[in-house]
Amino acid sequence: MEPVDSSRAAAGPTTAAATAPGSAAEAASRFSTEITGRTACNDTRWHKFAWLVLGLAAILFFARLGARALWSSEFRWAEIAREMQLTSNYFWPTINGRLYYDKPLGTYWLVVASTWITGGMNEAAARLPCALAGMLAVALLISIGRRLYDLKTGVVAGFILATSFSFVFFSRSASADVETIAGELAALTLFLRHEHDQNGWWVIALWVVMALTSQMKGLLGFVLPLAVIGSYCAVANGWAELGRALLTGPLAPRLRWIVDRNRWFFNWKTPLAIAIAGAIYYVPFEISQRLTGSGKGFSMVYRENIQRYFEPFDHRGPIYLYTYVIFALMAPWSALLPAALVEAYRGAPDDSARIRGDRFTMAMFCATFVFFTLSGSRRSYYILPILPPAAILVARLLDRPLEQFTPWARRLTKFGFAVIALAIVLSTLAFLPPRLFLPQPYAQLPSAPNLGVFTIFWLGSIGAIIYALRNLRSDRILTAVGVAAWLFMFYFFVFAMPAGDAYRSEKPFAAKVRTLIGNETAGLVFFKNQGPVFYLGLPQPVPEYDKLVDLNTALATGKVRWVIVRRRDISLMKFQSVPIAAETLYPWDPKEHSLNSMVLLRVTPPPP
Repeated sequence: MEPVDSSRAAAGPTTAAATAPGSAAEAASRFSTEITGRTACNDTRWHKFAWLVLGLAAILFFARLGARALWSSEFRWAEIAREMQLTSNYFWPTINGRLYYDKPLGTYWLVVASTWITGGMNEAAARLPCALAGMLAVALLISIGRRLYDLKTGVVAGFILATSFSFVFFSRSASADVETIAGELAALTLFLRHEHDQNGWWVIALWVVMALTSQMKGLLGFVLPLAVIGSYCAVANGWAELGRALLTGPLAPRLRWIVDRNRWFFNWKTPLAIAIAGAIYYVPFEISQRLTGSGKGFSMVYRENIQRYFEPFDHRGPIYLYTYVIFALMAPWSALLPAALVEAYRGAPDDSARIRGDRFTMAMFCATFVFFTLSGSRRSYYILPILPPAAILVARLLDRPLEQFTPWARRLTKFGFAVIALAIVLSTLAFLPPRLFLPQPYAQLPSAPNLGVFTIFWLGSIGAIIYALRNLRSDRILTAVGVAAWLFMFYFFVFAMPAGDAYRSEKPFAAKVRTLIGNETAGLVFFKNQGPVFYLGLPQPVPEYDKLVDLNTALATGKVRWVIVRRRDISLMKFQSVPIAAETLYPWDPKEHSLNSMVLLRVTPPPP
């Protein structure tokens, strides 16, 4: 149905008196014109702010993206993409020649494609897809916020997401998480755009987007958007209607209500859409099986998506894990999240458009939280998709004056701001040498790097806090926290973390190994590890041994000259060898890290 032009709808038969100068109709017309002009002016202003937010996000996500060595799980994406290029087999993900199909192929292909931009397989190429996905997610959240509320709310929500600690971290890391968030937001954007045309062809585009998203991390690309949209459709008209529809009356009307509320799903186009989406998801696995003769990809879909959810084999965090980790993931904005949740439950009874927005945002937040909490496998970063709705909630909170908050929301907002201000004041300790206030062995930590840049962050943040405290209003709280958040993320991710590479040893260890073994790469083996395989950059896999008996058998051939082993396993080595290189250890390294550090052993032949 076409929207009604309010100016035409209001215009009816007029009289000379009604349009006479000074009449009520003329005053109303002038007021309407003034409001419309003011709204257009504000829209133009916030359009500029939207581009500013995207620019600030780009600095956080892209600046010095490849300056830091790869860490932990980042090696999976870099090494799998490198080996795909070496073998020209893009349907068989391997690490050191061993199959690693824990994730679908989509994210690895994005890394391979990134090498066309970076000029080769390196740290920047491994991380570039996530940085681009982070930008896309921020832009999509601005669009969603605008559609639910207004452009201002969307821009503020986008800025909050772009300056949340874990979102910046994962947008600068090789992984599949930010791509999943971007895909989910793209699916939800499609739904919101066509919410009132639930029987349209856009449903096919929705399922295609979900299928492509599922090629990033798994079936989560289907489950999350469906859970959010289904939850919202159930509560779109309020909990009272949901209760009446599902808990009273005969079964047939209840089923009819469910169908009516979810026409976007219950229509004849959906089977076609599911078939197309299923093919998009299925075809890469089928090609992989046909080329290699192995159905490992299909079995991993079940293992990583179904078994991990219902019968987890690892990562069994406590059921309450996400109730507190969200405060670390969304820092510093999470300090305002309790107040935002309290205020959201109050709703906006005087504004039906905002009621819709609040219900959608809460459905998105709650469906995400419940879905991940019910999973048997829990890790702190699994719940990253909750950050976009949380960002909207905080933006929604700070969009109204403090005086209009409920008493509890007002107290929680002030408390949250006090926590942020206290954290900034405590950051002053970074100017002091750690030995003055930290116990051993952490007293031996180096001083904070790039103190000049840190000084800019500190002065800007202190100034912003003082600015807010002089006249504590919600808009000033937003400005102060926003300034402090962006400055901290800029200092920490663009300068401090790359500086910390001076105390990380895997990349330098790999360089030592290459220098020491020279051309004898065929005599190198790994024992109970995969070594610094990416940074070794060898054209062929290095033999790996997980059992001592197998290693001893290989040693008996006389072809093994070098063994990379973890420090904890050196005592198991009964053959004659000499340690000639090792990862550098520092006094503050935890014991577990020291035990897992790598050592290069040179095998010495027994005396005749």
